[in-house]
Formats: sequence, structure tokens, C-alpha cells
Amino acid sequence: MRYWLFKSEPSVWGWDDQVAKGDAGEEWDGVRNYQARNFMREMAIGDRGFFYHSQKEKAVVGVIEICALAHPDSSTDDARWDCVDIKAVKPLKTHITLDAIKADPRLADMILVKNSRLSVQPVTEEEWQIICALGGIA
Repeated sequence: MRYWLFKSEPSVWGWDDQVAKGDAGEEWDGVRNYQARNFMREMAIGDRGFFYHSQKEKAVVGVIEICALAHPDSSTDDARWDCVDIKAVKPLKTHITLDAIKADPRLADMILVKNSRLSVQPVTEEEWQIICALGGIA
């Protein structure tokens, strides 16, 4: 299993929107960055990810799971863009802010710290474990 982080503006698509989609999940569409698209092409069903609220909150708020492999993004007719489907698994008991992540020396090499603009990014297993522990989930 691999781990990922998905960033979204909560005013456009937030954690509550994702939860409302249930087990069917939702396309993670609209990504127009080649590196982020390529990461989605690497994902496998069952991989886990963090759901991250960007803009004001700037925090990891929940855990998602990949429920459909990369496929054409339905929000465009441009064949270059793919997306995956994700479903909500569980919220973090404590939201982990970007400031908290940056303050933790164990997370200094996390892509979120080094390239905060990338909307879909890998997370190492060690980073996953640390953030889950900080967020109060097993």
C-alpha cells in the first residue's frame, strides 16, 4: 500500500462533501498539473491518502481511500488529464495544521513542506504514521 495527500479548497470541495459521497466515492477531477496527474496514475485501489484543506485552515482533516484507478477526467475533453476516485474513510480526531507539520522535525522532508502548491503528492509510510498518531487515529 502507498500513501498520498490530496489538497482541496474546502469552499469548493471539503471533507463533508467527500463524506457525503459515501462508499461510491467521487472523482478527484480538475487536476491540471502533470506531476500530480502522474502520481494519480501510480495509485492502486486500496491506497490511502490524507484529505487536506487548503486556503484558510491548511490542515490534514481526514483519511481517504482510492476506490477507482486512474481514468479520463470527466471534467474535460482533453485526453491528457486523468483522475482517480476516492472515498472518505475517517476523520482525524485532531486536525493537523501545516504549521504543526512544519514545526515537527520528523516531517521536515515531507513534500507538503517543500512543495506546498502540489495538489496531489506522495506521503512516506513514516510520515503517514506520524500524522496519524498526531491526529489521534491508529
